[in-house]
Amino acid sequence: MNKVQIREFVMNLGVDDVGFVAAEDYQSPRSPVLSTLMPEVRSLVVMAFRELSTCESQSPQIAMSGRMDMMEFSRSVNYRVAGFLERAGGKAMTVPVSYPMEMSAGTKGSIGEVSLRHAAVAAGLGTFGRHNIVIHPKLGTRVIFTAILTSLELPSDIPIADDLCNHCDACVRACPVDALAVPGRTNVGRCLGNSQPYGIGGTINFWSRFAGAGGEERQAMLRDPEYWKLYQAGFIGFQYFCFNCLKSCPVGQ
Repeated sequence: MNKVQIREFVMNLGVDDVGFVAAEDYQSPRSPVLSTLMPEVRSLVVMAFRELSTCESQSPQIAMSGRMDMMEFSRSVNYRVAGFLERAGGKAMTVPVSYPMEMSAGTKGSIGEVSLRHAAVAAGLGTFGRHNIVIHPKLGTRVIFTAILTSLELPSDIPIADDLCNHCDACVRACPVDALAVPGRTNVGRCLGNSQPYGIGGTINFWSRFAGAGGEERQAMLRDPEYWKLYQAGFIGFQYFCFNCLKSCPVGQ
């Protein structure tokens, strides 16, 4: 099994792009070492999926719906590609675009088991932009990645040497909470508080207030749209209410 055969299989599934990186060429400053996830890992197959134009909608429900469509499709692709690799004689483990994630005081739900951003850059699928997310040479910023860990030996693709970011600072200006004020750093607390208001932080805040409230106030809180949105997020999963850094970037549009 070689990269040409894998690439053909992946692209025929409707994936927008695919890259390869040898395990020793993948480096992430915060995610676990790959061998702790899969001792036999030798390579990563990294796949790129275009974010739909629904991210431009002023309705967070419509914007998030497009992300969920892409996530559902990418999970199906992950399973089929992993099966293809295993039928070729290699072991394969899938890495999803998002949850489940390690939720702890140490990670605060912001550290993936595999840093798909760093894997994508190492696999020649893009470079980091001013917004600290990956810019693909054709898809621009509107791209999300998944990966497959495999025991197959696949040499790394050549990383992109050019800086794909035009440093216009449109993403910095578009961020409503100044999370990108410091170059090379994203204020994750500010970003998550704004983009995921009904995530873990919002949930803790609501139930802390609920615990100290009286009977009538509790009844009112349970009828408030804030609780209904928390309830919806509880069974849908992470919901993003801000796509500004994606939709403001002019690269690839």
